[in-house]
Amino acid sequence: MASRILISPTFISPPHHRTTLPKSPLKPFLCPSSSFLRNGKIKCKAASESSQPQGSIDGTVYQGAFGPWTVDPEDVREVVLYRSGLVTSASSFVIAASAAFLPDNFGLKEIVEQNLNLFYLIGAAGLGLSLYLIHIYVTEIKRTLQALWALGVVGSLATYIAFAQPAGESLVQYVLANPAAVWFVGPLFAALTGLVFKEGLCYGKLEAGILTFVIPTVLLGHLTGLMDDGVKLTLLGSWMALFVIFAGRKFTQPIKDDIGDKSVFMFNSLPEDEKKALIEKLE
Repeated sequence: MASRILISPTFISPPHHRTTLPKSPLKPFLCPSSSFLRNGKIKCKAASESSQPQGSIDGTVYQGAFGPWTVDPEDVREVVLYRSGLVTSASSFVIAASAAFLPDNFGLKEIVEQNLNLFYLIGAAGLGLSLYLIHIYVTEIKRTLQALWALGVVGSLATYIAFAQPAGESLVQYVLANPAAVWFVGPLFAALTGLVFKEGLCYGKLEAGILTFVIPTVLLGHLTGLMDDGVKLTLLGSWMALFVIFAGRKFTQPIKDDIGDKSVFMFNSLPEDEKKALIEKLE
């Protein structure tokens, strides 16, 4: 089915000029919305047709690197789930991190501290969902982010079972008291850093770009002990605010932005012989 759609001879005129982000050597590999080139001959374009193709939610047809494609209901569900995972992760992080700013005699702080493990689990699950659904052209990069997430989850679980639980502490409290534990939970946050880096690079989101530096700075500062508590709290507060802005602003983007050039993913799913046939036809 995919091959019949991709080899379709339909040609669509490109849209009017649109502003693009500064070029980066990583952008074609990470960004689903960036132009995609193959052998310098095929360039991704987007446009609409008057007739609504089967499965399209709004009748818009996009001409991709390997043929026309449309946004179908399944695409919409995936994008909404991807963005919801980010909101879940951001919300859990902000609630958990708020304990650092609440006064000691405030009842809400005690409630948050008693449920830090729960918030950590929910946040990690939300991030995992987003990393599962994220659209990145190069599969190896996506798998690397997912592997970092999995390594961080395993490290977090091992740290909790082996150290935090016997000490009667939550995982977060143990990591705060024992900076070396960052080595075990760090890969989870490295995966988050990779995700916000991709979003900042692809869509020019300032908050995502700043988060790319804030997240590792906080973790490395805590790990090395070279950062005093005042600086850490300031950066933590910045992390909280930027994470909320980043996750919320994802819902202001068109659905197609997080899909990218769907024809590339369809092409990658084809058998090798059909890939060769399609390339010959396009050339």
